[in-house]
Amino acid sequence: MQDSLVLRPVGWVESPLRSREEAPLQGDEGAPDALVVFERAVREALDGLEVGADVLLITWLDRADRDVLVVQPRGDPARPPTGVFSTRSPDRPNPLGLHRVRVLSVDGLRVRVRNLEALDGTPVVDVKPVLDPGVER
Repeated sequence: MQDSLVLRPVGWVESPLRSREEAPLQGDEGAPDALVVFERAVREALDGLEVGADVLLITWLDRADRDVLVVQPRGDPARPPTGVFSTRSPDRPNPLGLHRVRVLSVDGLRVRVRNLEALDGTPVVDVKPVLDPGVER
């Protein structure tokens, strides 16, 4: 059994959001437009990424607490404590962020997106298209 993985960032987030306190809990709750700046080594992987497309951006939440297993959902004390695997909490054993964003522009290695609540400097580890039913990719 493999006990470790190696992830390489393919890009980085450039955002006005600098701290968790500034960031909305979800992207559609007031996140500003942001840039994803990709590494030159993955340039060809951007082929086919189109303005207007919805994509799933997968990030490594590098400022997360990896020891957290149970959280108060949305920080609401009226909600019962819940295991992180049943929440979207950034604090978790393997802090992968999953963000549905809309591509606003593509300029070389710089992709502007809407609805990204990730903090400035967050590593991006992958991008996947949002699949519409009946559309092959």
